[in-house]
Amino acid sequence: MNKYLNSIRKVEHANKKIVIRDVLICLFLGIILGVLSKYIDNLELNDAVWWQHIIGVLDLRNVLSGFGIWILISIMISVYSKSPWFAGLNVFTFLLSMCISYHIYTIIFSGFNPLSYMMIWYIITILSPLFAFICWYSKGIGIVSLVIKSIILCIMVFCSFAVGFWYFDFKSIIDTLIFICALVVIHNDYKSDVISLFLGITLSYLLRVFI
Repeated sequence: MNKYLNSIRKVEHANKKIVIRDVLICLFLGIILGVLSKYIDNLELNDAVWWQHIIGVLDLRNVLSGFGIWILISIMISVYSKSPWFAGLNVFTFLLSMCISYHIYTIIFSGFNPLSYMMIWYIITILSPLFAFICWYSKGIGIVSLVIKSIILCIMVFCSFAVGFWYFDFKSIIDTLIFICALVVIHNDYKSDVISLFLGITLSYLLRVFI
């Protein structure tokens, strides 16, 4: 099994220092982004303040409350990890620290406990090591990598665009940039990129028809 998986993408050697460093980076990144996303959500925007005006123009509240940006960050953490096992560990660490910091910040500074909402994210976090393990192989070669890339792009299409059987619409500039960033992150070669993009968009239309 390992031989077959290595034929898709070869695992890189990583010493303990690199593993610990990567986990700590994911931990602190999750804490910072979790707090930041809730802080922006609570912020009463004042257009007279330049940086708050930018937040409003970019509609960062809706961007940070959606799945797209978090999936993109998780994909980046996954594919740039040294192995699929480390990908699972790093993504799990990032999402768990993000969820906990967001949850605690909400309780302390917003005055309520969004437990039912957070349970969705905690379930996603529990499942994330498996998804990250699979996602790591999207930077590999062969049909398996192509299928994984197509599924990832299908998910990103749903997160970044409004898709229906008879229409395809842009949500925002930021959502479009998130999709483009996902394309760049899982890039291998242009031929597989074009094929996976076509399959991803086609799959998103088919799923919209039946779901």
